[in-house]
Amino acid sequence: MLTLHARTAEEYHAALRNHPALLVDFHKDDCPGCRMLEMSLASVSGAIADAGMTLLKVKLETVGEALFRDLGLRQTPTLLVVRDGHETARSPGFQSPRQILAMLEAG
Repeated sequence: MLTLHARTAEEYHAALRNHPALLVDFHKDDCPGCRMLEMSLASVSGAIADAGMTLLKVKLETVGEALFRDLGLRQTPTLLVVRDGHETARSPGFQSPRQILAMLEAG
C-alpha cells in the first residue's frame, strides 16, 4: 500500500489532484482513537491496496488547524474516501477494520 504524508494544505490538495483514489487519515499525536485506527489501517492495508487506494496521512500538528476547519472536520481521527478529487465517504472517530472495508466498498 502506497502511503503519502501531507505536511501542508498545498500538499493535501496536490495529492487529491494527483491520485484518483485516496483514503485520507486525519489524525493527531495525542489521540488514543488515532493510535487505535493506525492498527486497524495496518490490518487492512492489503485490502486498501487491492482497492487501488493510496493512503494519505494528514496530521493536525503538522498541517495546521485551518485545513481541518476548512474541510469541516470536527474530530480526530476522521477518514475520508476521495475519488477523482471528490469526497465520497466520511467516517469520524475510530473505525474497526470491518468498518474501514465497508467504507471502501461504499465510497
